[in-house]
Amino acid sequence: MNNKEEAGHMYNAASGGGTAYVTRTAAFLAGGEWRQRLRMGAVSCRQGQGARVAAPHKQGGNIQSPWPRGWKSFWSGVGTTRSGLEELWGLRGHQYLHQEPLEPAPLLVEKSLSKWPVPQFINLFLPEFPIRPLSRQQQLKILGLVAKGSFGTVFKVLDCGQKAVFAVKVMYKVKVLQRDTLRQCKEEVSIQRQISHPFVHSLGDNWQGKRHLFIMCSYCSRDLYSLWSTVGCFAEASISIFAAELVLVLCYLHDLGIIHRDVKMENILLDERGHLKLTDFGLSRHLPREARAYTICGTLQYMAPEVLSGGPYNHAADWWSLGVLLFSLATGKFPVSAENDHVAMLASVTHCDYEILSSLNQQLSLLLQELLSKNPFHRPHYLHHFQVHPFFRGVAFDPELLQKQPMNFVMEAQATQPSSLESMPFKDFDYELKSFLVHPSPA
Repeated sequence: MNNKEEAGHMYNAASGGGTAYVTRTAAFLAGGEWRQRLRMGAVSCRQGQGARVAAPHKQGGNIQSPWPRGWKSFWSGVGTTRSGLEELWGLRGHQYLHQEPLEPAPLLVEKSLSKWPVPQFINLFLPEFPIRPLSRQQQLKILGLVAKGSFGTVFKVLDCGQKAVFAVKVMYKVKVLQRDTLRQCKEEVSIQRQISHPFVHSLGDNWQGKRHLFIMCSYCSRDLYSLWSTVGCFAEASISIFAAELVLVLCYLHDLGIIHRDVKMENILLDERGHLKLTDFGLSRHLPREARAYTICGTLQYMAPEVLSGGPYNHAADWWSLGVLLFSLATGKFPVSAENDHVAMLASVTHCDYEILSSLNQQLSLLLQELLSKNPFHRPHYLHHFQVHPFFRGVAFDPELLQKQPMNFVMEAQATQPSSLESMPFKDFDYELKSFLVHPSPA
């Protein structure tokens, strides 16, 4: 496995209030590669060819890729569309394109900008992000803002056709290209299309507009972090149910060769019965059992010491994150205080011995000590380890039986939350979003 990975950056996760921290150790697309890709796009458009240009494959680290399938291809009036091109060529002032002018692109673009059919700016995001009929977009109405990050915003929307409420994640195409996260975006959607589990947030639809990428999922009104902020410490009976559900999800993902890398309370949604749905696979990647990763990514307070140090690490990092999450649910605080960067966080995790409250029962304390072992080989990682653990005595590791367990305190907390019924219709969902989305400055 190549331990050189993509250029580093930090960004807010659009699905929650936490901060996803990503540090990479080598540029994924150098300026020359960008120029070559754009030149290829200019030539194919001039010749009237819609050839797809895929991002170069890079082994190791945070795979750059987002989402597949969706609505059947449809695009009207694309031959005179300029907005996508203007945004794409605005990248020439970006760090990847500032060294020297393109050859022969400047003359070609100036001559044909008004009538270039923009296939390259569309094909870059295919097939994972298909074109969606504009008439279908007109059925969407925004009910409210769920979360906003530096390169993605999540809206609560009403689908008037299906008469159902969904969550739609919106990302600027240009920002995806500027930050070299195209491959990771495609990987995110590919992973969510691959998995089907009762405790995973289901992917509904995904498509591209002229300016944005869209991912639509089922809507959950609350996440575990907001519940924890309201309730504080959870009862151990509730912790055991949440823990069992997360254990089933993580074992399922790891068996498929998928590492999540951002298990945290903000990424755990709660359904109408109070049971969890793991979401946000933006940092996930396919990782075989014998393989190792090196990207420093995740949310600082949940990151395992081997991740903070730059690897190598594997799926055991997810179990550390689960330990941090369960510790917080049980004690009302994180085992280690947050730091400003991964270097300081590593020092705190390495030298700070977290204190497990004596008020916790012995079985839960033992589970937390095992999950928060600084040696990843000492953490439990197979389903059998949890099934025989004394903390889970009497807990059935069966999704159907777990979902029958009452979570009354969750539903009571959800019932007190106000809901917004005012809707905002859009004639063109893609373009009219600009009145609600604030263009973030480049990272």
